Amino acid sequence: MVLSSLLIGYFLVCTVVYAKGTNNYSPEYSNVSDNRPFKSGIGSGAEMIKSDRNRTLVIGRVSGRPKKHYKKLKPIVDFVVTRMKDLGIIDGSVLIAKDNNEMIKYLQEGKIDWVTETPFSAILLSEKTGAEIILRRWKRGVPDYRSVFFVRKDSGINSLNDLKNKKIAFEDAGSTTAYLVPFSVLKKRGFDLIELSSPREEPPLDKVGYTFVHGELNIATWVHEGLADIGAYSNLDWENRNDTPASYKRNLKIIHQTRPIPRSVELVRKDLDSNITTRIKEVLLNAHNDPEAKEPLYQYSHTTKFDELKGETVEGLQEVYKILNDMRGELK
Repeated sequence: MVLSSLLIGYFLVCTVVYAKGTNNYSPEYSNVSDNRPFKSGIGSGAEMIKSDRNRTLVIGRVSGRPKKHYKKLKPIVDFVVTRMKDLGIIDGSVLIAKDNNEMIKYLQEGKIDWVTETPFSAILLSEKTGAEIILRRWKRGVPDYRSVFFVRKDSGINSLNDLKNKKIAFEDAGSTTAYLVPFSVLKKRGFDLIELSSPREEPPLDKVGYTFVHGELNIATWVHEGLADIGAYSNLDWENRNDTPASYKRNLKIIHQTRPIPRSVELVRKDLDSNITTRIKEVLLNAHNDPEAKEPLYQYSHTTKFDELKGETVEGLQEVYKILNDMRGELK
């Protein structure tokens, strides 16, 4: 099933490429290179690239922290490759895209086979390239998450109906649970949201003002200290003492929770060989039972398992699709 919807990435390209089959971080930053994950040798370079590419499984993701995510991705792609030699796949590689536009380009050009992403970016990639969402990933042991709206207990705010002329703290314009989802919820309820230029600015009459505060702890702090009337982030952040210290939490309360959505999903490019797609699914679905996968899964953001797209997972992706449609024109 291919889910579709909006969103186009926004930034200029600055590509980070990792050399095939190495554990060393070796970035190339270039505005003129073709940014291939494989390099040609002298003489029959094009043939070498094509041959290497056909025997290599390339995993990718969008990231502004390439070194960090290379270390997370390389072990899992290498593990999957060990189960694909009968299909002619003998090597694994990582290719990091700086933004969604670049990832779209890589998928369209066949430079990346397999992508791990949030549901919002996954639906974008599906819409723009035909990439197929194949599995849900239990990142850090969690299959899904939701947004929570919280206030000070002494605020007099008891539900979302009390938010007119109030100020809400979001994380940033790219956050799923700390902007996209809660913004959509408020918009559906008929609120007119206005971005404020500073914490001292008050929202216009009958509006809801919002500010990006860049960090979950900052959201909790702004609400606790009265700089914002309400905050929104994930239920995981609410339970994390680093994001919501106990000294804050005792003075805060949740007034609304959204429906759960998948935390992370896996995609493959639309023209990937069907036998390779099937094998990726088979290997990942059984990885939690494979002793050799223990360390690669741990490196892969403490992944505990993968499961099929069905039931609540499909409902969650449909919810994301609706939210993206609701947010059309609002995205930064």
